[in-house]
Amino acid sequence: MNLTISGHHLEVTPALRSYVTGKLDRITRHFDQVVDVKVLLTVENQKEKDRRQRAECNIHVRGNDLFAESAHEDLYAAVDELVDKLDRQVVRHKDKVQSHDRAAAKHLM
Repeated sequence: MNLTISGHHLEVTPALRSYVTGKLDRITRHFDQVVDVKVLLTVENQKEKDRRQRAECNIHVRGNDLFAESAHEDLYAAVDELVDKLDRQVVRHKDKVQSHDRAAAKHLM
């Protein structure tokens, strides 16, 4: 799995990098055919404080590309919401890819 973590208007610290990597391990536990992951962390230059921190992620799995984004006033909370959204998408993709018709497979044998 290729993992790219980049920051826009902020520096990606080792602590932030390890936090994102640890959270993305949950996705690879559910679906091991993840090819490429690109994470973009941004601080938007808005006047109001709420929803300034954004996290976006593109995941390339075998057969599909998944995208999710999340915004929050805390970057760690934005990463948590992002991983929750991606986890739901990956599980749904895994269900679509797997064959659920076992009776037909047994009938062919």
